This record gives sequence, structure tokens and C-alpha cells, in this order.
Amino acid sequence: MSDETVKLKGADIDIDLPLLGGSMGPKVIDVRKLYKETGYFTYDPGYTSTASCESAITYIDGDEGILLYRGYPIEQLAAQSNFMEVCYLLLFGGLPNQAEYDQFVSDITYHTMVHEQLMQFYNGFRRDAHPMAIMVGVVGALAAFYHDSTDISDPHQRRVASYRLIAKMPTLAAMAYKYSNGQPFIYPRNDLNYAANFLQMAFAVPCEEYQTRETLARAMDLVFTLHADHEQNASTSTVRLAGSSGANPFACIAAGIACLWGPAHGGANEACLKMLAEIGTADRIPLYVEKAKDKSDPFRLMGFGHRVYKNFDPRAKVLRTAAHDVLDELGINEPLFEVAMELERIALEDDYFIEKRLYPNVDFYSGVILKALGFPTEMFTVLFALARTAGWISQWNEMISDPVQKIGRPRQLFTGPTQREYVAINKRS
Repeated sequence: MSDETVKLKGADIDIDLPLLGGSMGPKVIDVRKLYKETGYFTYDPGYTSTASCESAITYIDGDEGILLYRGYPIEQLAAQSNFMEVCYLLLFGGLPNQAEYDQFVSDITYHTMVHEQLMQFYNGFRRDAHPMAIMVGVVGALAAFYHDSTDISDPHQRRVASYRLIAKMPTLAAMAYKYSNGQPFIYPRNDLNYAANFLQMAFAVPCEEYQTRETLARAMDLVFTLHADHEQNASTSTVRLAGSSGANPFACIAAGIACLWGPAHGGANEACLKMLAEIGTADRIPLYVEKAKDKSDPFRLMGFGHRVYKNFDPRAKVLRTAAHDVLDELGINEPLFEVAMELERIALEDDYFIEKRLYPNVDFYSGVILKALGFPTEMFTVLFALARTAGWISQWNEMISDPVQKIGRPRQLFTGPTQREYVAINKRS
């Protein structure tokens, strides 16, 4: 807490507002007493200049291209850690020792199965249902099966719910994929790590043994790690807002999934692949680059630049290497990937892209990786939700434990009609 204040003066206002500073990042003006003392609200569409909470989980500096999970640079975690350790870090605030790590992995592993009756939910969906629609439904339905972990006032139940969500999300996601292509559900295997287990649930079939390739499992683990949390974005804010009402954790995560489904948020890597398919072949790239540079043309290059990062997206640097490793491992000869690699080369060398800082972002490389692994584009956002569950549930736990947190209640600038008198229908002109 700082003793600094900011004076707000003008019209009939003359007050001092507290200035609060965190451990990193911009200071914030505390406006909690503004309405009480002045009768005015603040106006901030999209809350882009408003801190809605206090958090110690993730820090972003978009200008410098910095992303920290609990203080640890994402580059270090991607190179030296794994998704399970990152989940522990996000949940508990520090890296585990060996005993803590082993116990955590064991707990998650033995929660990966889902209730058999839950499988019947899938049969209620059409085969061509979007997998995100399925995920919103089945994740919310977990509250109907696990009554022993919905009391948010009980720390033990909160922990059990957190473990269940992280553990069962890959199983539910793989089942959504299997349902869409008519293949039987594959049970999780306790002898595989988190990423490898997910890949076998997604791609194994009962009639033959499935062998997980280390390069592909590592790439999948990296995708999960790099998408685990990203500060107070739209879906995370949705989870917090839903949780502020006291809703159970399964409902809150389902709300986050619904928000993530939006093309402006979680659907960016899917949009990137559709763009690559539209370009078609590498020889057509110059045409589309010119279209992108033309302000009068509605075409936009998807997967380049980022709303937050004004420098190179630190996650993209990591996935760039992984994307090339996956393509080399699989030896795929497909025009779409040729387009992606040539577009990447141009973006890193073209003065226009460099000047505008339109670097390939995490969506560009994750889209390439997921497509190469064999996932259809409609599954991309599902995998995003799978990874982000770790961050969502960590943010939810932090919010529940925050004594300052209140139920979310944004204000508005009302522009509708003033009070009117009701007129009977036979007297209206």
C-alpha cells in the first residue's frame, strides 16, 4: 500500500484518490470510493484501463515481450519444465520439490477417468456438433456427478475440484474428438504422462497398439504450457466473474470455455489455419501480403501481431522451434505448411512487417503444430481450453481466497429514454 495520491479536480470535483503499486507493472488509481464521494462512475469499455482484481499469478509486459508465471519467465519454463509442474506452480505459487511433484502427478493421473454415465451425455449431441459446444455442456455437467467438491467454502473440496478439472479435461476433450469422427472412446492410461496420455486418447484405436512419439508429445506439452495462463483476459475474467457469485467451480470453468469459444479470443489459431488454406500455395503469398498492406482491403493476416505484445510474442519464440521439429519429425509434404513457412520467412524479413511489429504469434505456430499432429481446426479451441483450465482454476482459487473480492457488478453509462408514462394500446398512434 502506498501513501501516494492522485488529485482529481474539475467541475464540482476536488478529491485525492489513493495510488496503489504492485510488485511489477503500472500503478493503479483506487477509485472504489469515487461514487460515494462524488456521485460519478468511471467509464472504461472493455475494462482495458481498469484493474478488476489483485493477482499474484501471471505478469505480462507487452512492450518488452515478457510473460511470467509466478515470476518465472515462460522461456525458462518451456525449456526446463513441463505442464504438470507448471500446473503445480500456478496453483500453489512455487515450484514443487521431488516428493511434492510426484504426489501431484499421481493425484492428477488417478483423477483422469470420468464417470461412466457422463459418457451418455455425448450421445445426446449430433455427430456434427462443434466440440466446443460439447465441452461447455459436459464440463458444466461435472457438477452433477461430483457433489463432494462443490462447496467453495471448504479448501479441501476446492483442491479436489481443481485436481479433477485439470485431470479430466484431456479425457473430455479426447471424447469430444472421438465422438465427432465416430470412433470409440479410449480410456486414459496411468503409465503415460499428461500430454502423451491425451494424444493416445485422441488418436489410438482398439484394433492396434498406439505408440507415442516423444517429439510430438513434447510439442503437445509445450502447447499446453504456453497456453496455461495469460493474466486477466476475457475468459479468465469470465471465470472470475462467474465465481464471484459463489457458483461452483465446474460451472465457472464451463463459463470460461464459452467465452473462449469466441473467434476474437480462443479461435485465433483456427482462423489462422483457415487463412493459410485460403492462400493455398506459396506462389500466392505475395498477392495476400499486398492485400494485407492495403488499408482499403478487408483482408487481414491472421496469426501475426498481438493485442498485448507489441514486441515478439515470447510464446511464439518457443513454439517456432517446436513447429519446425514436428514438421521435420513427421516429414509432411503439404502445401499448407509450405505456405506457413514461407509466410513466416517473409514476415521476419519484410520491412512492412518489421516496422508494424507484425511478428508471427503463438496462434500461428500452435495452429501449424496442431494441424500437423492431426487435429481438425474445430478442435483447436478445445485444446486451448484444456490448457487454460490450469490458469482458470488457479485464478478462481485466488479469487475465492481474496477477502477484498466482491460479486462482480459493472456499472453503465445509460443512454436510453428517460422515464415515460405507459399509454394503453388503444390510445397509441
